[in-house]
Amino acid sequence: MEQPTKSEIITDTKADPSSQDNSSINAQVVGEKGAGVGPHGRNLDQAYWYIHDSTHHGVENAAVDVKALRRKIDWWIVPIMFACYTMQFIDKVSLNYAAVMGLNKELKLKGNEFTNSATWFFIAYLIAEVPNGIVLQKVPVAKWLGANVFLWGIATACTAAAHNYATLLTARIFLGIFEAAIAPSLMLLSSQWYTKSEAAPRFSIWYAGLGVGQIIGGIVSYAFQQVKHPSFSGWKIMFVVLGLVTIVIGVITILILPDSPMQARFLSEAEKVALLKHVSVNQTGISQKKYKPKQALEILLDVQLWLMTLVTILISISSGVVTTYSATLIRNFGYKPPTAALLNMPSGIISIASTLIVGYGVRFTSNRWAWLIACCVPGILGGGLLSFATGSKAAQLAGIYLVNAITATLIVIYQWTSANVAGQTKRVIGLALISGSFSVGNIIGPQTFQAKDAPAFTPAKITVMATQASAAAMTFVLFLYYVWANKRKDSRAGSADVLEQTEEHMWEDQTDKENKTFRYVY
Repeated sequence: MEQPTKSEIITDTKADPSSQDNSSINAQVVGEKGAGVGPHGRNLDQAYWYIHDSTHHGVENAAVDVKALRRKIDWWIVPIMFACYTMQFIDKVSLNYAAVMGLNKELKLKGNEFTNSATWFFIAYLIAEVPNGIVLQKVPVAKWLGANVFLWGIATACTAAAHNYATLLTARIFLGIFEAAIAPSLMLLSSQWYTKSEAAPRFSIWYAGLGVGQIIGGIVSYAFQQVKHPSFSGWKIMFVVLGLVTIVIGVITILILPDSPMQARFLSEAEKVALLKHVSVNQTGISQKKYKPKQALEILLDVQLWLMTLVTILISISSGVVTTYSATLIRNFGYKPPTAALLNMPSGIISIASTLIVGYGVRFTSNRWAWLIACCVPGILGGGLLSFATGSKAAQLAGIYLVNAITATLIVIYQWTSANVAGQTKRVIGLALISGSFSVGNIIGPQTFQAKDAPAFTPAKITVMATQASAAAMTFVLFLYYVWANKRKDSRAGSADVLEQTEEHMWEDQTDKENKTFRYVY
């Protein structure tokens, strides 16, 4: 169920001179906005002060068409986020393609060294989420994202210089450190511009970069396998080219993507104020720089975040299997490396389709829990085909393609967490926690591929089926928790809570548990 949204036409009028609070607000804005303290001693979001300080605030009857404004925002920010996510996926799984291009042989990798290279990327990713959870509240989010995109582009290009296991591992660790910023940054940015239901399809559009990356990655791998150079192998050229493209996107992100709606140069003052009022219904805020230890401690006792963490880990174990080893599995079916790269491309089509269907499904029907479970079903079926239909190449390929439907589950989790976690400190750390959980799953996933199990890797295939079934079960438990939590809030609500639905209250930096009028969406 969703919280109600505001009208599609927002009119900003002068404050009523007879209002008893206006003089208090105007008198205290200048002195107290830096600390974020409101006229009644409340900690308020920077968006609240922007609305009241804006030069547009005194303009009468300034109507803004929110539908047109939403389209304008879509064209300015979503393509950049899409490009960032596409390249982070391609750069991350380029190791998967390099494996079928001769990297293992050229670097003389032995035993589980290739698996360890994949795993250490995610260990670095996980460790880097700790500072990300703190830094993202203090720094301009888009600039932080752009800087990290630029740096992981350098790390990708430097992978071409790897000449043994140690140097490959070093490049992958630095790539993991810098890519750790992508998920929490995009979750924060996306939720600033849209209401909870509007955000779902936008999340799915930039997350569809994963599927596009699978398609482009297959083409890129196939193309560079045709390059024959005695001193500079095709996989090395691939890493250099991908790194340079990523560096360019990082620069574009720094220069164009705004850190918040208040810094958007492509919006007028009237449009900024209208947008902020439109998204205030989320009650999750835009920007609040004050770190609150109390909010951080609340995470430790928050059932929803730990359930979400568990679901993320279970789902990510399967995604780790798919992203790291899909091309290897296809090659082990008996296909030549160039053919294996091309046969991996339909996986991208499945990822894109499932991601967009789920994103728009959540937009118009809500029911995030049901959509997430629905995506686990193909993963279970795919895991079954991979595990037990070992005598048929077609069935095995179908299994790999079906498992890729699980990619849509992660975007539901990302958007669900963004919608249901309030309080800026808790929110930033919570998003980093979920992103870190993704790393944990991806650390476990590749480790199910042990050299002794080659070439069938049956234990890994069974793991896909088991983790998807477990994720579906835990998602239903999370749904029941949200139903219970909302009923509990309703039973404790009084008439005073209705009076709290003021503009000031909408921008107060409260957690979802502290805010009596906040209701969870599911």
